[in-house]
Amino acid sequence: MNTLTKTNFNFPGQTAVYKGKVRDVYTINNKYLAMVASDRISAFDVILPKGIPYKGQVLNQIAAKFLKATEDIVPNWLLVSPDPVVSIGKMCEPFKVEMVIRGYLAGHAARTYNAGGRMLCGVALPEGLKENDKLPAPIITPTTKASAGHDEDISREEILKQGIVKEEYYVQMEKYTHALYQRGSEIAAKQGLLLVDTKYEFGLYDGKVCLMDEIHTPDSSRYFYEEGYEERQQKGEEQKQLSKEFVRRWLIENGFQGKEGQSVPDMSEEWINEISARYIELFEKVTGETFVRNPLEHIEARIEKNVTEALSKL
Repeated sequence: MNTLTKTNFNFPGQTAVYKGKVRDVYTINNKYLAMVASDRISAFDVILPKGIPYKGQVLNQIAAKFLKATEDIVPNWLLVSPDPVVSIGKMCEPFKVEMVIRGYLAGHAARTYNAGGRMLCGVALPEGLKENDKLPAPIITPTTKASAGHDEDISREEILKQGIVKEEYYVQMEKYTHALYQRGSEIAAKQGLLLVDTKYEFGLYDGKVCLMDEIHTPDSSRYFYEEGYEERQQKGEEQKQLSKEFVRRWLIENGFQGKEGQSVPDMSEEWINEISARYIELFEKVTGETFVRNPLEHIEARIEKNVTEALSKL
């Protein structure tokens, strides 16, 4: 199937372009950003060699939905989503940290804990936890935002000490992060899901802290199915989850964690289609809506037309 793994647009008023791990971001008149969600998939901060059909559409449409659902909590960058894989919004000055918030001991936190670590990003973890247990209260475990390579864990104290973010802004980001996670958890609960952990990115716009990028998508979040969660925990069974973690697990099982000298295992067509199906399942479960597959032909021409029309109206 056709996938969007590279873009090379030249939109009206385009002044810059940034190619991220998944999104290609086009700056328009140094005022707006046109963010194209590609079908690239990354894990352990490495872009995998093959694209995943419909992944960009899933990410873009979930993010657009939840940005609208949280705009009463925090102002955000989004203005319009003129194409299934594109969002256009205000250009913010990004803070160089990502605000990761965790309600459960899962993923990176669980790997750290199981290796004997009891401090994560300056936050003390209690003894006696097992993987996927609910934490006593949600914790914020920030990371640095690397333009290339791996993001690194960092503590609140180090962020303030190094002057990466001014304290007044960081305090505001913390409040927003807790409020967004609370709202995301409430929305997830209505769909029979637990929002396990997620991350938010913020920037400055007109001197105010503004929510940027994507929220509550499978690339930025982890969900468990609520039904059977307690029973599985008591039995020490793996949780049924909706996230990108199954891709990471597959890579680990096949000897890849993004470390030097390791090679990405071959991704069969069957496995690629399985990943695509999981992303679509997550879209439908998280949003409660039926996923409408957009045609995979002439994607670039469609994007160019839709974005150009949208920009002419801004």
